[in-house]
Amino acid sequence: MKKSSTFSAGVALALAATLGASFPSWGQNGPTTNISSFDKQLVNWYNMSPEVEQVQGTSVNRVYQELLPTRTPKRKVVVAVIDSGVDILHEDLQGRIWTNAKEIAGNGLDDDQNGYVDDVHGWGFLGNAAGQDITFETYEFVRIYRKLSPLYSHVTSVQKVPAAQQEEYKLYLSAKKAFDEELAKQQKNKQSLQEFGQVISHVEGILAQHLGKKEVTLADVKGITNASEDVLRARAWLLSRYELGYTPYSFQQALEMSDVFLNQHLNLTFDPRTLLADNPEDLQDRRYGNPNVAGPRPDHGTPVAGLIAAVRNNQKGIDGIAQEVEIMALRAVPQGDERDKDIALAIRYAVDNGAHIINMSFGKSFSPQKSMVDEAVAYAASKNVLLVHSAGNDAANNDQVPSYPTSKKSDGTLAQNWLEVGANARLLDENLCGEFSNYGKLSVDLFAPGVDIISLAPENRYNKMEGTSFSSPVVSGVAALVWSYYPELTALELKEVLLASTAQYPKQKVYLPNLASANKRKIAFASLSKSGGIVNAYQAMLLAEKKVAEKGVKN
Repeated sequence: MKKSSTFSAGVALALAATLGASFPSWGQNGPTTNISSFDKQLVNWYNMSPEVEQVQGTSVNRVYQELLPTRTPKRKVVVAVIDSGVDILHEDLQGRIWTNAKEIAGNGLDDDQNGYVDDVHGWGFLGNAAGQDITFETYEFVRIYRKLSPLYSHVTSVQKVPAAQQEEYKLYLSAKKAFDEELAKQQKNKQSLQEFGQVISHVEGILAQHLGKKEVTLADVKGITNASEDVLRARAWLLSRYELGYTPYSFQQALEMSDVFLNQHLNLTFDPRTLLADNPEDLQDRRYGNPNVAGPRPDHGTPVAGLIAAVRNNQKGIDGIAQEVEIMALRAVPQGDERDKDIALAIRYAVDNGAHIINMSFGKSFSPQKSMVDEAVAYAASKNVLLVHSAGNDAANNDQVPSYPTSKKSDGTLAQNWLEVGANARLLDENLCGEFSNYGKLSVDLFAPGVDIISLAPENRYNKMEGTSFSSPVVSGVAALVWSYYPELTALELKEVLLASTAQYPKQKVYLPNLASANKRKIAFASLSKSGGIVNAYQAMLLAEKKVAEKGVKN
């Protein structure tokens, strides 16, 4: 058989790059009900410690084993999870879901007069009263570009724009640039995936013909030893793709995501918001949503909730970080960019209904109604509520390019009740900082486990994942654990405790996160955040004990 150009080094490298950039960070084989199918070293590693297991976890297990055997929590902490939705029926969250005691489920009445009908476990800000829900959304820059194009598409120079509108015109240009660049990127990515699919089909065809089978499995491929040069070349190439993360499942996921990018996220004519019949720029227009806190795709909010609150030592799934904790589920994040109004209202709902901590594992590059969120954050601060936010997964410096929402308000001041979280890996080496994690000496507060995380998936399943989306709930969980034993602390004091007790590695050099280049450079891990360290529950509990004792003496 004639040798195929399929196996040329140039094509292989190009496809390897496509593979690395395109495949999702979720489990390569999809969610499973069998927790034992995962590498045992990864399950619950975020609870482990540098001292015992030699991994850069939170030392939560040490807290329970060494500090709390004879102690009783002083209160239950409510953590609001503003996310894509939470599967509140998951086996590993039973007894961990917040219930609005003032609301009667299913009677169609607003029993507690809080403005939300049947909000028993939280609220879905992405649905309507008829039970219809938004799944996908556009990116914020698409919405801005669509809105402002009729005003500025014909303008050729900022000098031709009235002074009062020049800032808006600059916003239009930024949104247009972001749209053009992302569209070109995703179109190229789609083409690369299609070409990769053709190569995969060709290679698998060679192997299937050799084996006399219609379809081949990874085990089949590994079992090929005595074959022609072309078959062995095909075998080697396919195995190398598996080493890079390819599986049929992950490739199918990448194809589906590519379609979502082009058909929903970047589609100028796609506007699912009409389903809600509200004005997304009017904060007073609040009569929308429904009590469906899971929504059509709770595959992001469920693992977030699991890391905070999954039942410990129940012989099921994983061990969450906090025990005396309840999850208030607030669905406000679609697949695509969330709306500022929904986030602002979700924060206010959480505060008004008793949340102590709000976890926010989402972000975007534009925030046209930022003042709505700023005011909600200030409201949370006035009620002693701590907010924990993921730094983002663009390998970017948040000091230079913000990932909204941010603690920095429009007037330049900082919200003091806010923690911004980057992602670290298991081992203390040059890869300690997650290669995707955003960072920032001025804007990121601390790091927490966010690489090779095993957590919950909807329908009593489990999955492997990574991202600062999962570092944030690790910090929320540690905060809830500490606050359940030391409720005397204010939100600001709790934040101070968490930052002052981080695990420090002043001499550790790590690769600076960079997804765009193979040329990696090293930098001090301590320079990537304000605290320079990784959240440590054990040290936080010790420091909280000391701080509360000092407060008692003063009082």
